[in-house]
Amino acid sequence: MAAIEGLTKLPELRRRIFITLALIAVYRLGVFVPAPGIDVDALSAFFKMAQGTIFGFFNLFSGGALQRFSIFSLGIMPYISASIILQLLTVVVPHLEQLSKEGDLGRKKITQYTRYGTILLCLIQGYGMSVGLESIQAPGGGAAVIHPGLAFRLLTTVTLATGTAFLMWLGEQITERGIGNGISLIIFAGIAANIPSGFMNVMNFVKTGEWSVIKLLIILGFMVVVIAFIIFMETSQRRIPVQYAKRIVGRKMYGGQATHLPLKINTSGVIPPIFASSVMMFPATIATFVAIPILNQMQNLLIPGGLVYNLLFVGLIVFFAFFYTAIVFKPHEIAENMKKWGGFIPGIRPGQHTPIILILF
Repeated sequence: MAAIEGLTKLPELRRRIFITLALIAVYRLGVFVPAPGIDVDALSAFFKMAQGTIFGFFNLFSGGALQRFSIFSLGIMPYISASIILQLLTVVVPHLEQLSKEGDLGRKKITQYTRYGTILLCLIQGYGMSVGLESIQAPGGGAAVIHPGLAFRLLTTVTLATGTAFLMWLGEQITERGIGNGISLIIFAGIAANIPSGFMNVMNFVKTGEWSVIKLLIILGFMVVVIAFIIFMETSQRRIPVQYAKRIVGRKMYGGQATHLPLKINTSGVIPPIFASSVMMFPATIATFVAIPILNQMQNLLIPGGLVYNLLFVGLIVFFAFFYTAIVFKPHEIAENMKKWGGFIPGIRPGQHTPIILILF
């Protein structure tokens, strides 16, 4: 409590917390502003039927905006997708690889490319969603789009692209003027928005007798253990000792100190589960629009919680974890920078042997 009271006494920190909360409140208000030309009731009925598809996945990350088809329906996912695409292209495109090595100026240029890529993805996804919405029929037979046509498609595309661009700006403002990590906070706010409704559902289960109090306590205890384990794994790192040789520059001596190179255990972060979820939900999503027998069989086979679903899901997470780590973790580049500044791992010759040790660690 003393630490929390000390934080609130700092004027600058209070101002940043207030700005962050205000911008997140703007985001949550925008979730309830529907895009023009949509029958919200018919669309909500469709989403209740389409649980377990990629629509439910994107609806979770958008904080329910997709189910209401608000101006923030695309959420911040196009920006994340553009960022991942730019990271992957950095490995194969020499120009982007050179920009990534130019420090702050190069990062600003890559960020600018990411923004352009985000808008391009928004235009493509927005138009695709507008076309798909015209074919959606609610379980009662009502159409989700009131007046389909080219005008609706163009208006929807521009609206959704503008909404995502505004969210991207909000995230940058939270990063610069708030407490930081603006994009992550927007994603968290969208997911955490479902906590109150989930809590009320649990309380209803307890009141109706579907859940006992002991079962509720066991689940809460399990949640605490899982969250603690996730925090432990996320903050865990392997510290490789590094020694820097002494160097004389002019009349001053540099180096000679011992430090360490921190290697995170979870280098890939949450990217593998996101990729794996998208791949697993893709057949169910296609089967929602297209009546193909093989896709319907795959949809029935890949039921969330089933044995086949869980095995494939875990396998895809492991695959994407190795794949994405190979993209973002570059042992040869780290070894080259260490050698340039006179650093070496004790007992290991600088140069070709250092990347091998980094991979083994």
